[in-house]
Amino acid sequence: MSISPEVRERVTNELKQFAGDLNLSDEQKEKLRNFLSEAHERVEEYRKKNPNATREDLIRRVEENRSEIRGRVTTFLTPEQLTKWDAAVAKAKDFLGQARAASA
Repeated sequence: MSISPEVRERVTNELKQFAGDLNLSDEQKEKLRNFLSEAHERVEEYRKKNPNATREDLIRRVEENRSEIRGRVTTFLTPEQLTKWDAAVAKAKDFLGQARAASA
């Protein structure tokens, strides 16, 4: 489930803009970075243990992590930040869905 350099760059730029839009404190940035790193590690661990996993399996794993992360960020984001978080996640889902469809 590798992505092209162009898609990776676009995602990176979107994340930078997203972080700026949320106006996170340093403490919030650290918590979010830790949560996202843990989620990424879990997907990578799953991929290593299941080398024949399908793209759909990996997408399902990412979606499970997304739900967990959403639950965790509600503990430290303000209501305004959470609204922006939800909007950005919805935008990312659309973007990744379009990228997935284009590569199929």
